[in-house]
Amino acid sequence: MSLLSKFATVGGATLVSRIFGFAREMLMASALGVGPVADAFNLAFRFPNLFRRLFAEGAFNAAFIPLFSRSLEEEGEEGARRFASEVFSTLFTVLTGLTVLAMIFMPFLVKTIIAPGLAVCMDDPSAGGAVISCDDRYAITVAFSRIMFPYLACMSLMAMVSGILNAFRRFFAAAAAPTLLNFILIGVIGYALHIGADKATIGFMMSWGVLVAGIAQLAMVVVAMRLAGFGVGLRRPRWTKGLKRLLILAGPAALIGGITQINLFVGQAIASFKPGAVSILQYADRPYQLPLGMVGVAIGVVLLPELSRALKAGRMREAQHTQNRSLEFALFLTVPAAVALFLIPEPIIRVIYERGEFEPSATAAVASVLGLYALGLPAFVMIKVFSPGYFAREDTKTPMIATLISAGANIVLSLGLFWLLAERGIALATTLAGWLNAGLLFLGLYRRGLWEIDRALLKRATLVCLCSAVMGAGLIFGLAELSPWLGTGDGIHRQLPALGALVIAAMAVYFLLAFLTGAADRSQLTTLMRRRRQAAKPASRPEDE
Repeated sequence: MSLLSKFATVGGATLVSRIFGFAREMLMASALGVGPVADAFNLAFRFPNLFRRLFAEGAFNAAFIPLFSRSLEEEGEEGARRFASEVFSTLFTVLTGLTVLAMIFMPFLVKTIIAPGLAVCMDDPSAGGAVISCDDRYAITVAFSRIMFPYLACMSLMAMVSGILNAFRRFFAAAAAPTLLNFILIGVIGYALHIGADKATIGFMMSWGVLVAGIAQLAMVVVAMRLAGFGVGLRRPRWTKGLKRLLILAGPAALIGGITQINLFVGQAIASFKPGAVSILQYADRPYQLPLGMVGVAIGVVLLPELSRALKAGRMREAQHTQNRSLEFALFLTVPAAVALFLIPEPIIRVIYERGEFEPSATAAVASVLGLYALGLPAFVMIKVFSPGYFAREDTKTPMIATLISAGANIVLSLGLFWLLAERGIALATTLAGWLNAGLLFLGLYRRGLWEIDRALLKRATLVCLCSAVMGAGLIFGLAELSPWLGTGDGIHRQLPALGALVIAAMAVYFLLAFLTGAADRSQLTTLMRRRRQAAKPASRPEDE
C-alpha cells in the first residue's frame, strides 16, 4: 500500500468527519450565535478536547506505536498483548482518578485555567432575551465542564486502541470514529431546535451528547481491534520497564504533537476576558481545521509507522524519500488552502454560519480571525511532517524544547496582542508561534543531517507556491465579479452557488497548473488510482483495508 494511498485513506476519513463537523458548527451557530452559552460550551469542550488531541495525535501516535511495534517484532503477539494490557490498565486507573478529582475541583479549574476571564467579566445580555450575568456564565461553564470531562478518559483510551490498529496498518476505524461525535451532536441540536429549547437547555443537551459520543467512539475502535484479532485485558497496574519508557517518550510527545491545540487553548483562556471572543475563535477554527485535519492528521498517523520501519531496517535512503514526499504532499494541499482562506474568508463564513442567531456583525469578526489563522496553516501541517523525524529515532527532548519555546512565544504574543487587536491578536499570535515551531523543528533535523532536501522537493515546492499565487489572483478577480451574489442581503440560494462556483474554478485552475507544471507528482497519483482500483476487487489483501 503506497504512502500516498495511506494518506488518502486516513485523510478521506478525516475529511468526512470535518465535513460533518461543519454541519455541526452551522447548526450550533444558528442555535446559539455568538454569546455566553456558546462561549461556555466551547470553553468546557476545549479542555477535554485538548487532551484528546494531545493523546490521539501526539503522545500515543508518537510514543506507543514504536514501542508496540518493537514488542510485536521482538516478543511476538503475546508479548505485544502483555505490553498493551499493562498500558491500558495503568491508563484506565490514572484517568479514573483524574476524572474524579476534576469533577470535584472543576470550579477551581474553570476559574484558574479554563476561563480565568470569567472572574472579571462584564454582564452580557443574550440567550433568548434574558441577561446572563458573570455568575451565570461561570456556573454554566462549570456545569458543562463536569458533564463533558469524562470524554477525556474515553478519548485517551480510544487513542491507545487506535495506536494498536495503526501499528497493524488498520487506519480507517480510528480515523472514522470521530465522525460519531458530529453525528450525535447534529442529532441533538436538530432535536433541540425542533422542540424550541432555549439556549441554556441546548447547551446542556449538547454537553450530554459529547459524553455519549465519547463512549460510542471508544466502543467503535475496541470492536475494530477485536475484529483485527487482537485484545487487551484489564489487570492490576504495575510499574514495568516498557511502561516507564512509554511515559518518558509520551510526555514530551504530547506537548509536541498537540502544540496547535495548546495554542488554541491558551488563546481561548485569554479570550474569556471578552464576552463573545471565545465563540468567534471557535467558529473561525472550524474552516481552518478542515485542511489541517485532513492533511495533518493523515501525515501524523501514517508517516511515523512508515518512518520507524525504514529506520529500524537501516533503510536510510527510503526514510529520506518518505520525509521529502510527505512534505511535498503537505505543501501541495495546504498552500492553496491557506491562500483561499486568507483571500475569501468572509464569503466562506457568511455561507457557513450567517443565519438564525448568527448576525452579519459576527460574520465580519469571525472572517478576520480566519484570515489570520490561514497564514499559519502550512506551518502547523509541517510540524506534523517534521515531528516524526525525531519520534522515529526516540528523540523527544529536541522537539520538546522547540515546542516549549513556541508555546512560550504564543502566550507572550497573545497577552500583548489581545489588548491591541482583541481576538484577532490571539489568532495572529497562534500563527506566528506555529511558524516559529515549524522552523525550529526543521533546523534541528537539517543541522543534524537527518533531513536532506532533494531536488524534486525544491522544484515542486516552488511550483506549488507559483500555482497557488496564480490561483489567488483568480480568486480576487472572481470575488469582484461575483460580489453581487455574495453579499449579506443575498439569500443562501444565491450565495452558495456563487461561492461554490468560485471555489471550483479556483481548484480547477490550481490543479490544472499543478499537473501541467509538474507541481503534482503524477507518478504517485497514478499509483494511487491503480491501487484504489485493485482494492475494489474481491481479492484485495487485508492489509490494504
